Amino acid sequence: MVRELSHYLGGREVAGMSGRYSDVFDPCTGQVQARVPLAGRDEVHNAVAAAEKAQQDWAAMNPQRRGRILLRFVDLVNRNMEELARLLSSEHGKTLADSRGDIQRGLEVVEFAAAAPHLLKGEFSSDAGPGIDIHSLRQPLGVVAGITPFNFPAMIPLWKSGPALAAGNAFILKPSERDPSVPLRLAELYTDAGMPDGVFSVVNGDKEAVDALLADPRVKAIGFVGSTPIAHYIYATAASHGKRAQCFGGAKNHMVVMPDADLDQAADALIGAGYGSAGERCMAISVAVPVGEETADKLVARLQDRVAALKVGHSLAEDSDFGPVVSADAKERIEGYIRAGVEEGAALLADGRGFNVPGHEEGFWVGPTLFDHVTQDMAIYRNEIFGPVLSVVRAADYDDALRLCSGNEFGNGVAIFTRDGDAARDFASRVDVGMVGINVPIPVPLAYYTFGGWKASGFGDLNQHGADAFRFYTKTKTVTTRWPSGIRHGASFVMPEGS
Repeated sequence: MVRELSHYLGGREVAGMSGRYSDVFDPCTGQVQARVPLAGRDEVHNAVAAAEKAQQDWAAMNPQRRGRILLRFVDLVNRNMEELARLLSSEHGKTLADSRGDIQRGLEVVEFAAAAPHLLKGEFSSDAGPGIDIHSLRQPLGVVAGITPFNFPAMIPLWKSGPALAAGNAFILKPSERDPSVPLRLAELYTDAGMPDGVFSVVNGDKEAVDALLADPRVKAIGFVGSTPIAHYIYATAASHGKRAQCFGGAKNHMVVMPDADLDQAADALIGAGYGSAGERCMAISVAVPVGEETADKLVARLQDRVAALKVGHSLAEDSDFGPVVSADAKERIEGYIRAGVEEGAALLADGRGFNVPGHEEGFWVGPTLFDHVTQDMAIYRNEIFGPVLSVVRAADYDDALRLCSGNEFGNGVAIFTRDGDAARDFASRVDVGMVGINVPIPVPLAYYTFGGWKASGFGDLNQHGADAFRFYTKTKTVTTRWPSGIRHGASFVMPEGS
């Protein structure tokens, strides 16, 4: 039976009015399991109007009370963790364990955001001038929106909404139409936690809904995660409409393996970071960079053994290492890159094309793929594949590896595995990438630090979560105060000075 999904507006489910729908597939079977409505401009307009109305009372609420609602929401999500994880896996294709991790990493940011009374504190300077005090206030922007990707249907919406709501904004979520059920369920749980109607809304849609949010002057800020071309489009369009924008794009994450590294540890890290969630992570390691031929030969041998042992299976099976990719289009694109890698001369050591899981032959399966002797001019190196494909690019020495990582157009994440503290410190200082792991393959910062890439991986001055999120979702007001005691009368025509 195909489920009929809806939007979530004003604290309740609302049927679509545009007459346009998108199919939601089960990636393990290739079958349609739901239909999601695609909002038109009028539906977006109605969502923004309701959010604008609700935001005023929400912003006037004591931030500690807002934080309590967020903590009740966290408790409700934890109580419903298994239901949410199964729903997420059934639409995305990632394993249940990975889905639980997706949800948990989102909740950590909401927990951090509950500390809003502290994070919203301004500054105060007494006696800044004769009888003059100066203080600053952090105030919400109003209505803000998040446009989030298919690969983290819980984590990224929570990363965006938690700080925005804690700061006193109303939040409109436009999730991916590929796996919208978890965002809709999160909206229900926000309501159950006590979130006032209209403060958190879900509007499903495609480019028409995105453009409506970008053009609406009542929407003051846009947060986005997705591909680089769309990130650039949303950033530029938002700026042309006078909005704040925080847009994160693609990635090509490298992991340097030094000759002194524990090669078994490094190989295990590469397998998990390269093939986890079928490589559909913006922080996935897609390029291994062993330093020196001897290191490369030993590392590749270990990788081949581990790739051969990977279990690709149904996303709800507890023993699956990873499941299918999200769609038939994604499968076709990934297999096209594998074909291009072969044609351009890379050594194909494991081929994921034509992979099937018995009993689920119509699913969107791509097996683990490993290339060696990849060069910088090849398509599989230049482009983000977003699939279970790991490329080995051999570096002659440390400086060659550093140049390779820094010279890539993307600057999201990078890692180095080594026992040498000097090399690790030098690498962390000099590499031109936003997030660095030292013997950590996926260096996603915890909630109280900020997440963000450089160069073509990120557009905007402020990152996700951490203190940056509260800076992004608030505006600063500075108040200069002088009381009349002892003030001499008469106009002054001189520019005020601190002295």
